[in-house]
Amino acid sequence: MGAGNAVIDVQGLTKSFGKFPALTGLDLQVQAGEVHGFLGPNGSGKSTTIRVLLGLLRADSGTVRVLGGDPWRDVVELHRRLAYVPGDVSLWPGMTGGETIDLLGTLRGGLDAARRNELIERFELDPTKRGRQYSKGNRQKVAIVAALASSAELLILDEPTSGLDPLMENVFQEVIGEAKALGRSVLLSSHILAELESLADQLSIIRDGRIAATGTLGELRGHARTTIHAELARTPERSALREFADVHLDTPPSGASSEGGAPGEHSGARRTVAAKLTVTVEASRVGEAMAQLIPWGITSLTVNPPSLESLFLRLYDAEEGETP
Repeated sequence: MGAGNAVIDVQGLTKSFGKFPALTGLDLQVQAGEVHGFLGPNGSGKSTTIRVLLGLLRADSGTVRVLGGDPWRDVVELHRRLAYVPGDVSLWPGMTGGETIDLLGTLRGGLDAARRNELIERFELDPTKRGRQYSKGNRQKVAIVAALASSAELLILDEPTSGLDPLMENVFQEVIGEAKALGRSVLLSSHILAELESLADQLSIIRDGRIAATGTLGELRGHARTTIHAELARTPERSALREFADVHLDTPPSGASSEGGAPGEHSGARRTVAAKLTVTVEASRVGEAMAQLIPWGITSLTVNPPSLESLFLRLYDAEEGETP
């Protein structure tokens, strides 16, 4: 998609702190109505990028547009139209959580009272406690409820579920899906890769201050390898496996068998297994690989596409290998 539908449009962004280059020509587009995952390790430039988008830092060079405005010049107007949740929320110690939610909603142009109360209930938040009484996880809940109950068009979320338990992380994923269904746009920075796999329409991976890869999860998977686990009725020759990578061939004791589960077998049937094979192939060659294994009698087959974690690690390992 082009920049015409972008709620965030960043081109050639640079930012240095003294002699240290934090951003080195970053390009980032977030389209209207999408959840865009923003992924990278500590020190890669994620937080600096977000601070520039929020108007908290001024870019050294490049162009930055947020909701059509300049976040440095138009910071007050833009903050009425966006909501930000950091990874470590600080609250006014003497204000209750409910008062904080209402105040933040007012600053963002209004609050949906019914939605506010629903979110408080779903996140199991006590809005009568004061800021100083909340745990880290409950401080995060206050900020999440305030953002999602507001009328903000754009949500910028930087590790928002830090401190939440798994049940509340599931609630968070549900409410982000609901926000997307209402046409709101989300930039989600998270270290929880399963969260990004579940929520993100597009992903951008940042490395050394620039975007190293961007696309849908399917598009990124197309550049990585798929793992195939197969149980075979006959042991293949090693020479027949030369086109595969990461080959692991295990030959169980003669006469070994396994429970049923192959296509066409009834539950509980047993089958002879001569070899257990694990290989990796390019995503585009999975069908070809399966055809090569058919002569050896496939009795069980599992195909695992690369996870976001494996894509992330592969990208970083590959780029580290290219570094002189």
